[in-house]
Amino acid sequence: MSSSTHHQQQLYKLALSEAHHAQLREHLFPGDGLEAAAIMVCAQSSTHRYVVNQILPVDHNSCRVRAPDRLSWPGTAIEDAIDLAEANSLSIILIHSHPGGTLEFSPLDDNSDYEAMPALFEASERSSILHGSAIMTPNGAIHARLYNRQLAIIPISAVHCAGDDLLTWQRTGHAGVMPTPMAFSAQMGRHLKHLTACIVGVSGTGSIVVEQLARLGFGRLILIDFDDIEFKNLNRIINTTLEDARHGIAKVERIASVIPLYRDDIEVLTLKGSIVSREAIELAGQADVLFCCVDSFEGRQLCDRIAAAFLQPLFDVAVTIPTRQTDSGPAIGEVCGRVDYVKPGGSTLADRGVYCPESLHREYLQQVAPAELDAQVAEGYIKGISDEAPSVISLNMRAASDCVMEFIARAYPFRQELNRERARTTFSIAAGEEEFMSETSFKRAPNPYLGRGLIEPLLGMPRFNTSGVRV
Repeated sequence: MSSSTHHQQQLYKLALSEAHHAQLREHLFPGDGLEAAAIMVCAQSSTHRYVVNQILPVDHNSCRVRAPDRLSWPGTAIEDAIDLAEANSLSIILIHSHPGGTLEFSPLDDNSDYEAMPALFEASERSSILHGSAIMTPNGAIHARLYNRQLAIIPISAVHCAGDDLLTWQRTGHAGVMPTPMAFSAQMGRHLKHLTACIVGVSGTGSIVVEQLARLGFGRLILIDFDDIEFKNLNRIINTTLEDARHGIAKVERIASVIPLYRDDIEVLTLKGSIVSREAIELAGQADVLFCCVDSFEGRQLCDRIAAAFLQPLFDVAVTIPTRQTDSGPAIGEVCGRVDYVKPGGSTLADRGVYCPESLHREYLQQVAPAELDAQVAEGYIKGISDEAPSVISLNMRAASDCVMEFIARAYPFRQELNRERARTTFSIAAGEEEFMSETSFKRAPNPYLGRGLIEPLLGMPRFNTSGVRV
């Protein structure tokens, strides 16, 4: 892994799913105007990023005191959380409501934390574990903080909730939360500086996604791709050169190298390797947003699980050009693109049929035992035609732009209809059509990977052991 350009200070962040946020809001604000409490049991997705694994509501009737401005709740609730957290070395964040709407910790909150935190640390065997507290206001905003064993406060700079809209409660330098700016404004660019995006696959569509995210203002980019630049790539990977192809420069290295020419305030991390590796998974888990720009079923499966485990919004983009047979030979049947938005806890790419066990198995056989498959033309951009250097940059540009626009529409809403109506967008340039599918269009299976973070086995896949060796 390598890093280039400006080094961004690593700030602590917390992520939770839309379902967890709704559960907290319903429990913490039952309608009586009194404070209430819950416990968030959190896994780590990196040293500085925590994800909510479970919510444990504290029964209202078990609280000794519930008032509009104070709360006293039983220690037995914390004991249950400790037992759950210790099994997988998880962190505990105690959260309560502020019905009055103040998104700041009070002196009463401070005193309560200094009483509760020592008990949490006393039960933790690992010295690196951090615990914390949080508050929620009636509008759903969350402010959180962590403590170390010396009870020093470690601020959480932002809380992220990826639902149909991407909600971020980003703390400002002074008291308060940074307001969400208007889409496409200069303020949007400054707001994006606090976000980290991971792009898996930086080739045809991925290189264009990287270019747009860097110029939009993201403060940190993580680029993951295993491949080198070849002459056949030069007509569709932006910023690549003949010299790159002659020397077989890594795609991530080249794409990262041009960003400092127009941004001197961005950090870029690169990994030349497959996403199907422990190192890549852990690196991708640091991001706030995940963009999947790969052309393999296995790559999409991994991105699907990463996004679920680390509670990241996932944007998956694909293009294809189906052909049809005519008397004079193959002809263009369609020119298509697809963008899927997957929210943590929503329907996955697997639920939507983007990949399935059969397609994963067939792809595996193509890699290790191609002779076992029927003779067929290799899959590529243009289905039914073997073409190593298709002229598809215009199609890639359209799809990549749609992908980034989907992110903008959810982080800085501007559409005239609700975002929940657009879980999937498909377009046909040949037919001049664009279609949308809502989240309710897909059957959702239970997702055992949701909010797992770095809990072993990583992504629920034993082949990634703790030493990083595939077994």
